[in-house]
Amino acid sequence: MNEQKLMSILGLAQKAGKVVSGDFAVQGALKSGKARLLIIAGDASASTKKEYQYQAQSRNIAVYCTLSKEQLGSSIGKALRAAVVITDEGFVKSVVKTLEE
Repeated sequence: MNEQKLMSILGLAQKAGKVVSGDFAVQGALKSGKARLLIIAGDASASTKKEYQYQAQSRNIAVYCTLSKEQLGSSIGKALRAAVVITDEGFVKSVVKTLEE
C-alpha cells in the first residue's frame, strides 16, 4: 500500500467535500446511510475500532484500518482523526484500489 498516494486521494476527497471526519459526524454519516467507506486509524483505541466496525458492518459498509491518527488528520488538513468516512463512490474506488496495491 502506498501511504502517500492514499493520503493525497483523501486530500482530494476532502477538497471535493466527500470526506466526513470527527466522531459525531462519522457516526451520523454511518447512521444516515451516506457513508460508502470507513477508514479507521491503525493506532485508534480498541474500543473505538470495535464501535466503528460494529456500526459499519451492521450497514454493510467496507472498513479499513490503516494510517495513523496523525496521518489521517493531516491528509485532510485537520487535527488528529481516529476515523474518516468517504461518501463518494468514485473516491471509494480509488481508495480501495490504493489500499489493495
